[in-house]
Amino acid sequence: SASLAQLVNVIAPIMTEPGGPAWRQTTFFPFSITSRLAAGEVIRPVIEAPAYDTARHGEAPVIDAVATVDDGRAAMFLVNRDLGEAAQVTIDVRSLGCTRITEAVTLADANVYAKNTLARPERVTPAANASAALAGGVLTIELPPVSWTAAAMSGAVLPAPRSG
Repeated sequence: SASLAQLVNVIAPIMTEPGGPAWRQTTFFPFSITSRLAAGEVIRPVIEAPAYDTARHGEAPVIDAVATVDDGRAAMFLVNRDLGEAAQVTIDVRSLGCTRITEAVTLADANVYAKNTLARPERVTPAANASAALAGGVLTIELPPVSWTAAAMSGAVLPAPRSG
């Protein structure tokens, strides 16, 4: 299960005006996409990435990731915390049995303070991540600065049985 503290606070994932329209905040999208793509067993990929210092928690990795695997499907969920640099990520997924990418989307904006508003309800929304590639059991994908990315993969598509 997942908790969304924003449901009880003033930064809800869906905003509305009394008697008016509703719009999705940026926090809505990772929950929505993860609930659709994640299934099965949760695995934590081994990551080698630069780190940055935090006052409270010491060193923290710039890239964070988690994955799920279920019956020939896998999904990777990645965060790039770097404020100014994109990251080229390479993940060995051979053991997952996946042979193709079924979806790759990224939530990011050049302005890290950008948000969806009544005037601009679609300012920050997920977009296809065209950099995603899967070859030889290795997933490569570019993560823009301050971004969240999901990549879904599946096993080989088997040919339909021949009739007759």
